[in-house]
Amino acid sequence: MNLPPTFVLPQRLGSLLARLPTYPGSALLVTALNLGLSPQLPDDVRGLLLHKKLRIHVRDARLTFDFTWTGERFAACSRAQTTDLTIAASAHDFLRLAQRQEDPDTLFFSRRLSMQGDTELGLVVKNALDALELPVFELQQWAPRQVFSRMASWRPAGADPHHSGGNP
Repeated sequence: MNLPPTFVLPQRLGSLLARLPTYPGSALLVTALNLGLSPQLPDDVRGLLLHKKLRIHVRDARLTFDFTWTGERFAACSRAQTTDLTIAASAHDFLRLAQRQEDPDTLFFSRRLSMQGDTELGLVVKNALDALELPVFELQQWAPRQVFSRMASWRPAGADPHHSGGNP
């Protein structure tokens, strides 16, 4: 899926998304962070993140995800009045960051990515993410054909691949 370089979600869609409860989205985000990011976090970064309130704000989608580092994992939290660090960008820019098609410094200096709060913590987070070998988020892997293909190969544990599920 190729989007124009300055793609912004339609305002009506953002208005609709803004009405969604925030906690489920935060829970989904921390699940992804715990699977892909937390095992690779260096100990010094873990220490700096400990009990810090972090927020990801997707401007055009009007979505906010609040979470914290417990010392062992990321955990979703209810929307905090104050945060230690808020990182904000458009959905498209976050997607380009995840796909490693855009550099955070470029987005920051072009004012498409912002960090508010503890700037030292923001730099630590940015530098830690730059140093990690994270898989590149491939949007194509979530195309319906790809998802259904993967689902078709799933079998319950102990299932006989030669048994069709009908009567013997």
